[in-house]
Amino acid sequence: MKDKEKISHWTDSGNYDLKSAEFMQKSNRYVYTAFLCQQAIEKYLKAVYIKKNSKEAPRTHNLVYLIGLLELEVSDDRLKLLTDLTGYYIEGRYPTYKQKVSKMLSKKVADNILSETKRTVKWLKSKL
Repeated sequence: MKDKEKISHWTDSGNYDLKSAEFMQKSNRYVYTAFLCQQAIEKYLKAVYIKKNSKEAPRTHNLVYLIGLLELEVSDDRLKLLTDLTGYYIEGRYPTYKQKVSKMLSKKVADNILSETKRTVKWLKSKL
């Protein structure tokens, strides 16, 4: 697969996850909103990585690590979002943590996560 196809694969999948996050938010499933927001940003970061480096992106779900590899200037607010989403990804995957995470994620918090994720995806698209 050529780089362009790999990038398209990641961005198509990221777009799907972002749209799914919107549906989860409307269904009041905030843990899944956060999980899918993490997935959307991860996939866009991997697309930018391929664009920048012409090689496969590392197999990691750590958004802070991925953004560090890209050497992009990131605001403190965006870095906090990436840090938080990485935590939601890890905690949201394990049943024992889902209850803990769901208590932390109110509608207001999840709305903010979704909004900031959309901004971050738009910013990452500009790097492609």
